[in-house]
Amino acid sequence: MGGRSVDREGLVARLRAGLRPDQVTATPADRAVYSYDATWTEGWPDVVVHAESTADVAFVLRVAQDLTVPVVPRGGGTGLAGGSVPVGGGICLNLVRMNRILAIDPADGVAVVQPGVITYDLQRAVEAWGLFYPPDPASLYMSTIGGNVATNAGGPRCLKYGVTRDYVLGLEVVLPGGEVLRLGGRVMKDVSAYDLKQLFIGSEGTLGVITEVTVRLLPRPPALGAMAVAFDRLEAAGEAVVALLGAGVLPLMIELMDRGVMRAVEAFRPCGLPVTAEALLLVAADGEATAVREALARMQASMAAHGGRLVRIANNAEEAEILWEARRNISPAIGRMAPYKFSEDITVPRSRIPEMIRQIQQISHKTEVPILIYGHIGDGNLHPTLLCDRRDPEAMTRIANAAAQIFETALNLGGVLSGEHGIGLLKRDFLFQAFPATTLEKLLAVKFLFDPKGIMNPGKKLPLPRGWV
Repeated sequence: MGGRSVDREGLVARLRAGLRPDQVTATPADRAVYSYDATWTEGWPDVVVHAESTADVAFVLRVAQDLTVPVVPRGGGTGLAGGSVPVGGGICLNLVRMNRILAIDPADGVAVVQPGVITYDLQRAVEAWGLFYPPDPASLYMSTIGGNVATNAGGPRCLKYGVTRDYVLGLEVVLPGGEVLRLGGRVMKDVSAYDLKQLFIGSEGTLGVITEVTVRLLPRPPALGAMAVAFDRLEAAGEAVVALLGAGVLPLMIELMDRGVMRAVEAFRPCGLPVTAEALLLVAADGEATAVREALARMQASMAAHGGRLVRIANNAEEAEILWEARRNISPAIGRMAPYKFSEDITVPRSRIPEMIRQIQQISHKTEVPILIYGHIGDGNLHPTLLCDRRDPEAMTRIANAAAQIFETALNLGGVLSGEHGIGLLKRDFLFQAFPATTLEKLLAVKFLFDPKGIMNPGKKLPLPRGWV
């Protein structure tokens, strides 16, 4: 909070004046529960507020603005950049009780939801209507739609269908001070004014609080197929992906697992992965059944031309689900390999994928840091995962060095610092490398316009100038 202290008792009293007692908690146990996310970053809030309506959120932001107290919005707590960790104290605004699907409208092709709706629950609900919500982050069983919007979440299917941003038609947001804005709506086209809703998508809670989301839905694809293809060289897998996409084939998804990842998954839950190979590509296609079979055949032939050998094929959704279980097991499997893991998230142009892979291997060798590679290779989004032990200071110095080199390499190859996890706290200081000073000035001007006192998730997403909270 920039050195400012919070009168916790006074803050709690102000909040309880407009909310039920069970919505405002400040015991050490309650505060500890909301002090971390899926990273190792920690920070205790002064108080936790469990909002249940837009009116609740507006009330909290009026109090926070009046007292100049930080507000950190929180959904499922699955973030991987420290974005929902209240490192400066203040109010943790928990939105998971706002978890209703308000409408599913097949005629308009939209769903209207509160921010606490779990991603998977929305997907299942719209499928019952024969509809499809494509965004599918790996944390879909726990992550919330509000969090997905706040970080512009992606996932494997974004290769074909795009990311969360591509499906948000309308937002309701609450600004510091309690003002409620409704941005966009249910229409597919709208150039009536500046598209302010796009500013809030990916803003990581630094401009305001998302309290309602209208998303676009598609017809559910009738068929799905997938296959696993092994490569003796990791770089060859990257070259095969570049060639496949350059030939005009658009799979549903292409996922990469290197040898270390495959061995971790096999040790966690054996499923017959080719652990002697250097790399495995999991590829899928959806659409009409005949088109799916033809796409799989074309993809198999293309990858065979680059040294890929077919390991397994799934000709329907049920078989594909079994095949894809290995991909979903990656995170818990890697978590067993070392006391801690540092899961990174960089994106490069797809033509630079082989070079990025080669550079990550070299960085691992130079820094003596074990680095596993997996990710959404089809759109250049890789997740280099660094294994470490936080109790070893010398090892953590090497981890920091390796991570910095990965970021620098991605930027030098025309890439970006984050494809889907967000900047949060962990990558904030690297923005000076990613953007020129003039661009950062404009970004801070937007922040100041919506949040002049700097109370919204301070210290995240952007490096704040001195004097702000």
